[in-house]
Amino acid sequence: MIDLRCGDCVEILKNMSIKDAIIVTDPPFNIGYHYNSYKDKMDENKYYKWLSQIFQNYPSVIVHYPEKLYRIAIEMKKTPEKVVSWIYNSNTAKQHRDIAFFDIKPEMKQVTQPYKNLNDKRIKERIARGCTGAKLYDWWNINQVKNVSKDKTEHPCQMPIEVMENIIGVLPYNVTIIDSFMGSGTTGLAVINMNKKQNANRNFIGIEIDEKYFEIAKKRIEEGM
Repeated sequence: MIDLRCGDCVEILKNMSIKDAIIVTDPPFNIGYHYNSYKDKMDENKYYKWLSQIFQNYPSVIVHYPEKLYRIAIEMKKTPEKVVSWIYNSNTAKQHRDIAFFDIKPEMKQVTQPYKNLNDKRIKERIARGCTGAKLYDWWNINQVKNVSKDKTEHPCQMPIEVMENIIGVLPYNVTIIDSFMGSGTTGLAVINMNKKQNANRNFIGIEIDEKYFEIAKKRIEEGM
């Protein structure tokens, strides 16, 4: 099930009660990004209370800068079950973001990555038994979506599909994924891709307040189905 909604996520979530739902999102950073209609600069205290209101009632996976994730955790009075670091090479002072899993423990073995030392005797034995790779580590080196990328949309803060596929891939197979800040639709596309790859049955609800970005996300997700 794919359910896409254009509107304010606070209002939409207020009227929604879904069993076995997990919020997975990359929220606005409150650092003055130039979005189409949303103003990314509110009072700091209001910002953290706003995010806490959104994430409080569901298990959540949040992508953010480390300092801000700590503040969100304090506001929610919750401790993450796990934190993964996503690093990238950019021309800015910030070179990584963290991914915090609140009230949900990821199963890292559900996503594999290539073995590092193919000459290791134990690795050779695993490959001989048909193993395809090691379980996902907690340090992801994945490039950002650059302006020159063929996948780049008009959204100014598009998430790499590999980051979102890793996140979705380590979550349960029969849940509803809610992206409260859908943006360009990468989370929804990752749900579709990982359902196919893992023979899973995750549903997706995407919420986006900006009409232009909503149409971009809708088109990407429909094309990926």
